[in-house]
Amino acid sequence: MHVVLAGGVGAARYLVGALEAFPPRETTAVVNVGDDIVMHGLCISPDLDTCTYTLAGAIDADRGWGLVDESWQAMETLGSYGGDRWFGLGDRDLGTHLYRTDRLTAGANLTEVTAEITRRWGLDCRLLPVSDDPVRTMVTLHDGDEISFQEYFVRLAHDVAVTAVRFAGVDDARPSPAALDAIREADTLVIAPSNPIVSIGPVLAVPGVREAVAVRRERNVAISPIVGGRALKGPADRMLAELGEEPSVVGVARRYRDLVSTLIIDDVDAHLASEVERTGVRALVTSTIMAQPGVAAELARTAVAAAFGSPT
Repeated sequence: MHVVLAGGVGAARYLVGALEAFPPRETTAVVNVGDDIVMHGLCISPDLDTCTYTLAGAIDADRGWGLVDESWQAMETLGSYGGDRWFGLGDRDLGTHLYRTDRLTAGANLTEVTAEITRRWGLDCRLLPVSDDPVRTMVTLHDGDEISFQEYFVRLAHDVAVTAVRFAGVDDARPSPAALDAIREADTLVIAPSNPIVSIGPVLAVPGVREAVAVRRERNVAISPIVGGRALKGPADRMLAELGEEPSVVGVARRYRDLVSTLIIDDVDAHLASEVERTGVRALVTSTIMAQPGVAAELARTAVAAAFGSPT
């Protein structure tokens, strides 16, 4: 079984490749829930939904979130009343959140509800929230204010400096049994090219998850989300720098060195391979930018091969 620690657009694109490269039932994603938020009384799980919509071929590729060919009448009506519209929800997307909220209110857990939603979209792979308990990523801004991740990412367009990140509720959270079993039973485990701080960080912060990943380090591979010193999408490079870490493949290697034996880096960072390896992590150089057809699938094959010590 191919298990992926996932969050955000980079993970969703990698998962598309994994499903091209391997039978879908052999792939399981353990997905970040730190981005989850309650808005307008609705339970919203952005990373789970981004993965679901992307794998179903229904994502709005231009935005990287939400559904393609959306309408926005509900938000327009909300705005006409003077309601808060900074977190945009399309009309069809609202149906997902209404269903999730109804099922959670009725007593189902997030793992069960996610399985129901992914079945509706015809997915044969498994998407598992890392925890059924609430874990919320909170960001401290340069002025000392602490806000939710979605306020930072969406309302402020991640255009402000941060001084700290914490995961509210994580000490009381427990990993979902299905997610923990998947990590323990994986033939290979891949940390997707996601923001290490706010996409992968909350996954690893759930008690028991980091330990379950670390104990199988030799069969774990990470893919750097930093290419040429920059994040391809989102604020990962700036967040690393603002929080005192090096925004490079070397910084990523330092962050993951206790968890993986191999870090896959892009061709443009080949000159840093030896420095990566001085952290104690093997560097594997290949194309990691998943903009062209076939790259994501080849990247997935490379990652799985690397877990068994093969370069390709």
